[in-house]
Amino acid sequence: MNTDVSSLFTPIVINGHTIKNRLSVAPMTRVTATEAGRATETMTRYYERFARGGFGVVSTEGIYTDQAFSQGYANQPGMSDEAQANAWKPVVSGIKAHGALAIAQIMHAGAIGQSNRFRGETVGPSAFQPKGEQMAFYGGKGRYAVPVAMTEMQIADAIASFAGSAGRAIELAGFDAIEIHGANGYLLDQFLTDYTNSRADQWGGSVQNRMRLVVETFKAVRARVGAKVPVGVRISQGKVNDYHHKWAGAERDAEIIFGGLADAGADFIHVTEFEAWRPAFSPSGSSLMNLAKRHAPKVAILANGSLHNIEQAVAALNDGADIVTIARGALANPDLPKRLFERNLLKEFDPTILGPIANIKESELSL
Repeated sequence: MNTDVSSLFTPIVINGHTIKNRLSVAPMTRVTATEAGRATETMTRYYERFARGGFGVVSTEGIYTDQAFSQGYANQPGMSDEAQANAWKPVVSGIKAHGALAIAQIMHAGAIGQSNRFRGETVGPSAFQPKGEQMAFYGGKGRYAVPVAMTEMQIADAIASFAGSAGRAIELAGFDAIEIHGANGYLLDQFLTDYTNSRADQWGGSVQNRMRLVVETFKAVRARVGAKVPVGVRISQGKVNDYHHKWAGAERDAEIIFGGLADAGADFIHVTEFEAWRPAFSPSGSSLMNLAKRHAPKVAILANGSLHNIEQAVAALNDGADIVTIARGALANPDLPKRLFERNLLKEFDPTILGPIANIKESELSL
């Protein structure tokens, strides 16, 4: 490997927290919690090896926030009560023992929930059947159910559950930072997306209105955890059930979305595309990470999307990204930063790791 990777090993400070390098593990759903949503010893081993391998940031998979409608998958971990929060303590300790920043990603599945032990129906901004089919490697089968349109009280409850879970993640589990999952077709993204949100109230219509739930959720989380805890939001165009979706307003929508998060006080914005460096809209236009930095210049930008290609990871730091987040490459190389630093070859990703169910396999833990 002839690429100069030194830029990936420069520290960065986000809201008073020094991160030792620009390499992060991306959030990845691994459905390995107990049926009751508690983190397991297997999860502790899984997350710790990324930190031991040199990653500056380790983000969790999406953690559900309440005992109502937020759970999306069987064996998904939660942060909805003290027992679930306490179960995360060994995971967080393992991450932090190696000097990595521990980020809890909190999420509400909304209309694309596949399995929820608390409720038999799903909710969303509008009664619109989600596109596509449920994901088999997370235990799903067939079409998504038609959700029930959320009431004002349910929206308020969802916002409060994000805030409560963030508080438990910081105060009980010991996480350093919070990422609000506003991407990939889950609840907050459903409100943001034009065709899944046909509401005629303050939560629907214009991009500013459809963005409102993301912003109000951010404000509630910030109020709960305080000013010194890094809080960010994950944003995408594509979704797990609509891979190629693009914002109808293109760069104007990007300006409103990223500028709105900056105005709200986000410490970081985590953008994800299939290939992060590709133009977000027109063939000659800017990437989504570049647009995020342009419209939120004082906010740290985390970029995700095939950046296990190290040449592209280095290039991303010159195209708006402050940190690159890696998924497949991290699964294949939990010690990826150490391998890069020592200029050792990287292993190729084996997709069979994620089948038939995408839970953590014992064979992974020996890598």
